[in-house]
Amino acid sequence: MFKGVIIQPRGKKPASEHYINELIPFKQVFVIGPDGEKIGVKYTKEAIELAKSYKMDLVLISVDPKPICRILDYGKFKYDRKKKKKEQKEKQTIIQNREVRLTAMIGENDLMTKSRKAREFLLKGDRIKVSLKLRGREIGRKDLGHATLEKFYSTLADIADITTEPKLINDRFLDMNLQPNKQKVTKYLKEKTLDQQNQETKEGELNAKNEN
Repeated sequence: MFKGVIIQPRGKKPASEHYINELIPFKQVFVIGPDGEKIGVKYTKEAIELAKSYKMDLVLISVDPKPICRILDYGKFKYDRKKKKKEQKEKQTIIQNREVRLTAMIGENDLMTKSRKAREFLLKGDRIKVSLKLRGREIGRKDLGHATLEKFYSTLADIADITTEPKLINDRFLDMNLQPNKQKVTKYLKEKTLDQQNQETKEGELNAKNEN
């Protein structure tokens, strides 16, 4: 049973993320051993000596509902936490929903410009809504809109999948949704890197010949 366990922290919290060893502001703490075993309630000074016998640190890991400390290698503990946070941050990619607008009679150059921009979005991991507007007589020729969307997707099929097939909205819009395919993207990036390496090799050989 804890007796007079809580002592208010003296001064500011230490520079480290946790209270460790002599900086622990409690008279008694519940101790967990280095292998996760429950040792029980001990005076903090006694717990610190126990941690030192393991050549480790006593680290305060919780104060609610009671102060709990664990015996561990604090240096390794901090390294593992930092590594885990970094891995979690890398996994938390922000996926945005983008929109690309087309018309049924869009020119070839404009279509390719839109395609290049869409490719940039897809390679970043973003999803894309492709919205094609039907104008005038095009409303009665929805096949033209479908053909344009099919052509547009064909320029991105090497890195993307259609998640929603072209769908008519309010008789004036054909909408289609795309998202990146991880396997396709990986293959594309590998091939792109290989092409760049081959190009650099050819340029290097050409420069060597010119120097001779």
